[in-house]
Amino acid sequence: MQSNLYNEYLNLLSKNGIPEFLQKYLTVPSLVRLKNIGYFCGMDYASKQIYNFKEKISRYDHSLTVALLTWKFTNDKKATIAGLFHDIATPCFSHVIDYMNKDYEYQESTEEYTEEIIKNDVKLQKCLKEDDISLEDIICFKNYTIVDNSRPKLCADRLDGIILTGIAWTKTIDKNDIVLIVNDLEIYKNEDNENELGFKTKDIALKALHTSNEIDKFCHTSEDNFMMELLAQITKIAIDKGLIKYDELYYIEEPTLLDKMKHSQINELQELLHQFENIKIKDIPVTILKDVKIRDLNPLVNGIRIRNLY
Repeated sequence: MQSNLYNEYLNLLSKNGIPEFLQKYLTVPSLVRLKNIGYFCGMDYASKQIYNFKEKISRYDHSLTVALLTWKFTNDKKATIAGLFHDIATPCFSHVIDYMNKDYEYQESTEEYTEEIIKNDVKLQKCLKEDDISLEDIICFKNYTIVDNSRPKLCADRLDGIILTGIAWTKTIDKNDIVLIVNDLEIYKNEDNENELGFKTKDIALKALHTSNEIDKFCHTSEDNFMMELLAQITKIAIDKGLIKYDELYYIEEPTLLDKMKHSQINELQELLHQFENIKIKDIPVTILKDVKIRDLNPLVNGIRIRNLY
């Protein structure tokens, strides 16, 4: 059973139902796999002394609400489907694999598999053909500025991340905040003449901005850095020891991978997994943080960047 606040958010975005054209895409194998890929980079399985998420949220949940946000403000089928599949190349443990690949700052090293995964999903290919939608329309999701654009701009992917993380991790967003944020959104032309999501009301924009800043703080703690690096190390050992191939990270589910790890005879792996699952805050060393991605945000309020209003 999905948790309450996410359900409230989903129901708000789908109060008129999931668009009919979208429904068949929700059952394609590559997307369904994301139901067992957590939104919080494998940290749902980590020590509860370090992470105490209020709700369990998956990459599938995120993909669906990004698509519904996109549809709400564009009525563009191609953009909406691109939004639904924008995270299709998410590997097990998500951005932990970027850490393993030493991509701390941009956290985009895993996106190269997007085209391959879409091409390998026969059911998805069939759906796209029926709707006369090309592969390029979906693979190039960054072409849709409502779905994705560069920081510090706002987009559906970024806003949805703020809401989901505010619900479950920082716990700075409640039911009323979700309603206020979603109902305050508008499309504006930004300084680059692109369509961009923004807010009508400064106070509501500030609420979203506050949560974004809190997320940035949470992602720059010694605890989060240590745990991300630890799971990256665990995953690398599993690959180096032949327990799993790197490419498999993009096709299997997290419970399957964890089960393989837990039933392995690799002592080093077992020791690190035990540490990952049981470590206490007092035992985490203060670390020199990597150049972890900065979640800078400067949203539009009535078409003006909020920083220009001060």
